Amino acid sequence: MLQQDGHDVVVVGAGIAGLAAAASLVAAGRDTVCLEARERVGGRLLSAAAPPGGGLDLGATWFWDGERRVAELVARLGIDTFEQHLAGDTLVQDATGVRRLSGNLIDAPARRFTPGADTLARALAAELPTDVLRLDSPVTAIHRSATGGLEVHTRNSVLHAEHVIVAVPPALALARIDFGPELPAELVRLARSTPVWMGAVAKVVARYPVAFWRDEGLAGAAASRSGPLQELHDMSGPGGRSAALFGFAAVQAVGPDFEQAVTAQLARLFGPAAAEPETLHVQDWSSEQWTAPPGVHRLADYSLFGHPLYQQPALGGRLHWASTETADQYAGHIEGALTAAERAVTASLTTLLDSDEANACSGLADPA
Repeated sequence: MLQQDGHDVVVVGAGIAGLAAAASLVAAGRDTVCLEARERVGGRLLSAAAPPGGGLDLGATWFWDGERRVAELVARLGIDTFEQHLAGDTLVQDATGVRRLSGNLIDAPARRFTPGADTLARALAAELPTDVLRLDSPVTAIHRSATGGLEVHTRNSVLHAEHVIVAVPPALALARIDFGPELPAELVRLARSTPVWMGAVAKVVARYPVAFWRDEGLAGAAASRSGPLQELHDMSGPGGRSAALFGFAAVQAVGPDFEQAVTAQLARLFGPAAAEPETLHVQDWSSEQWTAPPGVHRLADYSLFGHPLYQQPALGGRLHWASTETADQYAGHIEGALTAAERAVTASLTTLLDSDEANACSGLADPA
């Protein structure tokens, strides 16, 4: 028998947007549940442990000056950050070989999360009451209910909610969740066409005993037209410990010999020492069923990020979009996810408060 319960707001997804939304709603005193398909929080904030206590980011990595929501969040949570390493020259690789260009022509000033970006998600999740977060709970359907709210279906429960915040990529939501026939056709087309940030790339992180490229005056920054990694950066921790390089590859490049091709490319760029990393992490986001829908590599129109339709609640004003792809500022950044979450929370709280006031007035008008 399906478990049934009612809530003010149901949040779909426990990435940084969903967790931030849930935390804000709980702080506002709203009965909130956050449903996460995975058995972990963080979504595309995922870090591998790296001695002596740092983290190697397999998803989101940086934040930049002016991104006040991230800055305020790390300050409130007490998470240490440090500046991205910039000093040194850039390497450019093409079919003719490798060229060295003066200065770092790829990286911009940015900050990193000392223990790894997923610390933000884990710290937010730890602050939530124990009954708010439900892991291993993929949402299968979201429909209007007969009573005027929304029904959120999982494998073993039906949750009745006044509002739902969808904090997963729109294309993923349309691929995995049955919304019935009630979403406007224009919104359905938009959601199915919107790219998934990180969804069509593999991120590769190679960890080494020392940041030997720095001794050669290299920044760890490189661009390649011959691949498989197309763009590379230094991912070392503070002071160069743990030492690491990382790069992005199109998912079409990932195959049986991908790791060997990567280490061979690293050696061509940075010398023989780069051929033997202590660890090599390959995170193919396109293969993550709770990140990327089928055919994600065909979604390429990034102008759809932050589309005006995502700023408007759907299903009678009760369904709100809150992934980084839907943000009208900083889309594709952690800041974008927090921006979208803030918008969704504000919209849902405003309607809930109006409803509270209407109910209170109705109660006062009732005869004794």
